[in-house]
Amino acid sequence: MTPLNRFEIHQPATITEASRMLLEHGEEGGCYAGGTELLLALRHRALQYQHLVDIKVIPGLNSIQAANDWIDIGAACTHRDIERSPLIREKLPVVAEMESHVANVRVRASGTIGGNLCFAEPHSDPATLLLALEAVVRTEGESGARELRVDELINGAYSNSLEPGELLTSIHIPVLLPVQRAAYVKYQIRERPALGLAVVLDTPDGGATISQARIAIGCLCPFPRRSAAAEEMLRGSREEVEALIPQAAEVLADDAELIDDNEGAADYKRHLLGVFLRRAVARALDGA
Repeated sequence: MTPLNRFEIHQPATITEASRMLLEHGEEGGCYAGGTELLLALRHRALQYQHLVDIKVIPGLNSIQAANDWIDIGAACTHRDIERSPLIREKLPVVAEMESHVANVRVRASGTIGGNLCFAEPHSDPATLLLALEAVVRTEGESGARELRVDELINGAYSNSLEPGELLTSIHIPVLLPVQRAAYVKYQIRERPALGLAVVLDTPDGGATISQARIAIGCLCPFPRRSAAAEEMLRGSREEVEALIPQAAEVLADDAELIDDNEGAADYKRHLLGVFLRRAVARALDGA
């Protein structure tokens, strides 16, 4: 196994100090949280840093709190923290369920939600579900604080829109309304998922009709994306929606710009979308 190059770890006491450290070290400095993706990239020489700024030690970045109709998750919370949180299990069980199937126990115990989003690995679970839930990420840097949608943060495979010295500090997720149902399904035969699909459905009568729908697709494309056209098709009575699922899946496949690669042929992926969109809608409506 290729050994890691030497680097220096810095442990700031505040976000402001961490931001200044990153600016000071420039391209030679990187942010370190769980390290599950970062250390692999360093070992394989995909990234080269001489300085790592450890944000896990900053107070408050690993908290999970309720704020009115929102849940705030600190960027340094591990997947295991989120999976086991009583607050998440009560208010956002679909998030706890998704987190319980991220990678493996070792990754869930050390990998952080903030690191996962910022690394923007295409074959990852959290970003797809958070996009469908209309979560917002909060960042802080030299130019102040700002809020970004998940699709504004992730702008490509392994690429994010953070400015130099800017840090993701928390994820802000709206609690589902009583009329809303959500589900996340995925297909995986190797170490990482080949398909991730999330739906959020507004059903004012307990599942007989759908008045609004949100659909996010991930893993089949460089970064998670929603499809307004497919969402529009999943409105109406349950029977009408179920009849339109094959057409909605075709729209999703077109929006995802499927290609032939090591994960399978484009036609095979198109078929998978139809199967898993039907599963996701059924799981959301039936409360599985």
